[in-house]
Amino acid sequence: MIPVRANGQPGRRCTGLRALACALAGGGLWMGVTPAAAQEVVAAHGAILRGLDKVAGTSRDLELRVGETVALGRLSVTLAECRYPPADPASEAFAWITVRDDAREQVLFDGWMIASSPALHALDHARYDVWVMSCITS
Repeated sequence: MIPVRANGQPGRRCTGLRALACALAGGGLWMGVTPAAAQEVVAAHGAILRGLDKVAGTSRDLELRVGETVALGRLSVTLAECRYPPADPASEAFAWITVRDDAREQVLFDGWMIASSPALHALDHARYDVWVMSCITS
């Protein structure tokens, strides 16, 4: 079956990574579904991230409020936004984070991370990993 846009024209097939990009970009029409079928999300006040030091073999949870920055070794992690589905807050979290290397004064990651797919948009660093655990809903 070929997806059909609202105007009746053939749409692009959204599979694999493109399917997630379509969903996040509001591309529901490309996938042959109406915008009403898109997942509803609400903004949270903060997020819980997990940071891993791959050399030391230690991990720690980072609890951040929106706009807050915390240190993870020589990295600075800033939370810009966290969204979750209101029907089931524990099921998924989408967080916009920025990770900076303070020693090099360089942005290593700036974008959405998704709790259920941490490897989809991952921080690429030799020593540290950061991923989203959940949004803080209270």
